[in-house]
Amino acid sequence: MHSFLCLWLLTALGVMAAEFPPFTPGKSTVSFTELPKQAEPDELKWRLHSQENPGAFDLTKEKFQLLVPAAYKHTEKWGVFIWVSPGDAPGIPADWEPVLAARKLLFIGAFKSGNPRNIFDRIRLAVSANTALRERFNVDGRRVYVSGHSGGGRVASMLGVAYADMFSGTIPFMGVNFYEDIPVGDGKNIYGANFIPDDEVLAIAKKFCRYALVTGEKDFNRAGTKTVFEHGFKKEGFANVLYLEAPGIAHNLPPAKWLEQALDFLDAGKLAKPAGAK
Repeated sequence: MHSFLCLWLLTALGVMAAEFPPFTPGKSTVSFTELPKQAEPDELKWRLHSQENPGAFDLTKEKFQLLVPAAYKHTEKWGVFIWVSPGDAPGIPADWEPVLAARKLLFIGAFKSGNPRNIFDRIRLAVSANTALRERFNVDGRRVYVSGHSGGGRVASMLGVAYADMFSGTIPFMGVNFYEDIPVGDGKNIYGANFIPDDEVLAIAKKFCRYALVTGEKDFNRAGTKTVFEHGFKKEGFANVLYLEAPGIAHNLPPAKWLEQALDFLDAGKLAKPAGAK
């Protein structure tokens, strides 16, 4: 039986290592060698209640795009923005990059983590990025966010619940999954359950984590996003969920102001520094 204390809270308390290796400001391609235990096959199956077995996975063969703003210093705590792309490239719109820098957020996204990739690998890549950056940078555990677009948004929404002990906030753009069947319209289960989270992790998600669901007025996933917001997250008692709909936007990433609004909501949930924490 698992017993959870949020990894994002542990880093906020200063439990993680305080020594950090050298880093290179700017945009770079990086790789990692050690698969975290949270991404191992048994853990994946347990986290999702999957009947399928995750296939072979070699983290050393994977590559990530890392963006470290010039203002980053090891003496200051920064947040992390982990991106799940619907395609092979992990890039985000150019006008989003200064927004992340201004909010002291490191960016990382895996290459070849798009919709053709199986769900297990996409999750393993995001979880591996999470733990790797905590080891290499002075990370504010209260601000470790996962996000993505379309199919990547759906993966991000699953990570934000099934791995609520590792991600304090989630921003799915134009795509969101849920862990229960949600009846819509004529009462049929059109939006079916995609995973089953552990009860203890789910309790963390409902009480402590924050979710900003972003869609567009003309997005073909708009109805599904709104339904999951109303009859999924809100109905199931998640304390902190926001629905954002960008006027005139179809199934493409919105201007940076919508990212800013979502980050405002996530950042509003930062925990007060515990007594005695450094």
